[in-house]
Amino acid sequence: MSDGVSSKTSEHTEINCSQVKPACGIKPDDDSYSAYVQQLMESFIQHLMTTQNLSPNTTRAYETDLKAYVRWLIKNSYDLLDISHKQLRSYLAQLYAARYASRTINRHLSAIRAWYKWLVRKGLTKKDSAAALASPKIPKTLPHVLSESSIEKLLATCQEDTVCGLRDRALLELLYATGCRISEAAHLCVSDISFDSKQVRLFGKGSKERIVPIYPECARILHMYLTTARPVLLSKQKNQAQAQTNQHVFISTRGKAMSDQALRYVFEHYMRLSHLQEIATPHTMRHSFATELLSHGADLRSVQELLGHASLATTQIYTHVSVNALKDAARRANPRA
Repeated sequence: MSDGVSSKTSEHTEINCSQVKPACGIKPDDDSYSAYVQQLMESFIQHLMTTQNLSPNTTRAYETDLKAYVRWLIKNSYDLLDISHKQLRSYLAQLYAARYASRTINRHLSAIRAWYKWLVRKGLTKKDSAAALASPKIPKTLPHVLSESSIEKLLATCQEDTVCGLRDRALLELLYATGCRISEAAHLCVSDISFDSKQVRLFGKGSKERIVPIYPECARILHMYLTTARPVLLSKQKNQAQAQTNQHVFISTRGKAMSDQALRYVFEHYMRLSHLQEIATPHTMRHSFATELLSHGADLRSVQELLGHASLATTQIYTHVSVNALKDAARRANPRA
């Protein structure tokens, strides 16, 4: 199957705001307006990349959302630095009309609010109409999980006697054993795995480091992949000098580090092959990992640490899933149910 390589975040250079201030008189219908707003946006993204403790994924998402907002500004000839609350509400209405999920709209709002705070702080505008925008309520839904039997079926779909099959089995085992995010798997390096202590080091949001144990079968598959299949994949790299310095665990058929998107494709490929009658993503494995831990008696704080959650409240949603699973089991076992 095909796989991809890591994509680099585009480079931005932060502008000197003292040079930009005289440009504030530019009108939205001027030819230079688009370039001016683009310059401000790129400077803000550079600010996020260099001074804010945001994950690369969050920064990329903010950049994508702000590009959409800038296109809307230019299309409607609205002034970035003199936008009204009513105009911003019309942008939100457009997102709702496009049937964006509440979480996606909230992310758009977060990006826009952060940008206007930065513009005010830099003295480029005194008007922050975004601050008063109300966020849509996010419906409380329980995370979807895969059963142990479904996960076993998914794992069994990989052909361990092929180079890519062994690599992909190692990926699925890692997701199930650690509950890691797909981006964390993409950035995992060989030096992050300790086979002696059977644990891996993961770097989560904001580059926060945590240590997570792995079970023996996961360690066995990972070790087999690293010692047999990974060297074969690295040999596909045209530049062998680069191949020798590549420390990423998951390698593509071109001998390069796989991106998180490429790893998602791998997961989707095996979901199709397994013919499971369920909808699942790599994050479903994370949900399943957390729910199983709680169902087998792990305490909430330990699960929080293993998942790398900053807030215990984020972890608490899994208690509802595990309690519901226990209730279902009790109902099935009770002859009067």
